[in-house]
Amino acid sequence: MSADFAIAIVGAGIAGASLAAELSSLGEHRIVLLEAEDRPGYHTTGRSAAFWEECYGGPDVVPLTLASGPWLREHGFLSPRGALYVGTDADRPALDAFMERFAGSGVHIARLGAEELARRLPGVRADYTSAVWEPACADIDVAALHQHYLAAAKRGGVELRTRWRVVSADRENGIWTLANAHGETLTAGTVANAAGAWADGFAMLAGARPLGIQPLRRTVAQLRTDPPPPADLPLVLDIAGRFYFKPESGKLWLSPHDEEPSEPCDAAPEEIAVAEAIDRFERVTDWRVVAVERKWAGLRSFAPDRLPVYGFDPDVEGLFWFAGQGGFGIQTSPAAARLGAQLLLGAPRDATTQTLDPALYAPARFRA
Repeated sequence: MSADFAIAIVGAGIAGASLAAELSSLGEHRIVLLEAEDRPGYHTTGRSAAFWEECYGGPDVVPLTLASGPWLREHGFLSPRGALYVGTDADRPALDAFMERFAGSGVHIARLGAEELARRLPGVRADYTSAVWEPACADIDVAALHQHYLAAAKRGGVELRTRWRVVSADRENGIWTLANAHGETLTAGTVANAAGAWADGFAMLAGARPLGIQPLRRTVAQLRTDPPPPADLPLVLDIAGRFYFKPESGKLWLSPHDEEPSEPCDAAPEEIAVAEAIDRFERVTDWRVVAVERKWAGLRSFAPDRLPVYGFDPDVEGLFWFAGQGGFGIQTSPAAARLGAQLLLGAPRDATTQTLDPALYAPARFRA
C-alpha cells in the first residue's frame, strides 16, 4: 500500500510553511500542508511584534538567528532598527551579566552610559542611566516572509489544505492515516508536527509522549503618544524583562513582556496586561499616552528548556517534531527550516546549517 503523501505537515504558520518550502526544495516529495483555521498564520505568526533581535532566546538560539540573518537581509525582509536594553542604577549588575552571557556568542553589543542612552531614547527619565546597545536589530516584514514561504511551497508542489483540523492520527504498516473533524482522511509516510501551541496535543493524538510544550500569552498594544515616537527609535527592552516597545507607522507598539500560561486557543488580550504595560512605559519616558488604538495577544510556545524542538520522536516512528519555537520562530525560520528539512530527509548539511548543533534541539533530549 502506498501513501497519498510522502510527508504531511500539521500547521501552516511560519513553522509549517517554512518547513514545507524547504522540503519541497530538496527533491520531489509529495507534501501536504494541513491548517486547522480558514487561513494560514491566523494565530502566533499573524500576531508577532515583528523584530529580528540577535540576543532573543538566549545564547543557544543565537546560532539559529545569526545563520538566518544573511538570507533575511538578502531577500529584503529586514529593515534596520537597532535595540536598547535599558536599566536603572539598580539594574547595572543585570546589564553586566547580560554582556557576559553573550560574550563570544557572535552577537555585537556594547554598553552605553546615560548621555548616549538619552540621545537614542528621547524623553527617557533620569532613573534610567545605563543600557546595552545592539546595532544589528531589525524589523521583520512577517506577513511578506510567511507569504514567501507559502508561495515557495506551492511552487514546489506542496498542497495546502485549510479547515483541516486533525482529530486522529494512526500509524500502521509504516503509513500514517490522518482524519479531520469532517470525516476526511489522508495517508502519509511521515508526519511533521508544526502545530505550535497545539504541538503536544497533536503528539498525543499520534501516540507520542508530550514534551511539556507550554503556550504563553503575550500582549501587545498600539498606542498614540505625545510626542509620537521618532521613526528611527530603536526597539527598547527592559533588562529586567518588564516591557518592550518600538515605533510602527507613527504609533507605538508596547508589550508588558507578559508570559501568562494558557491553553491552546485564540488568545485575547487582558485589560490588566495593557494597563501594566502603560504604567511601566510611563515610568521610563515622559511621553504621554493619548489613546490605546488597538490591542491583541498571541501564544508563544516553549519547551521546558526554552529551546526549539527539531527532529524525529525517539519512540514513535515517522513522527517529526518542528515545534517549541517560542517568540523566535520567525527570526530563525530560514536556518531552522533548512535544518529541519535536512534532518527529516537525511540530507547533508550546507553553509546555512553547518554551524548548528542538532543535538541541542533534538526531542530525545527530554527522554531522561
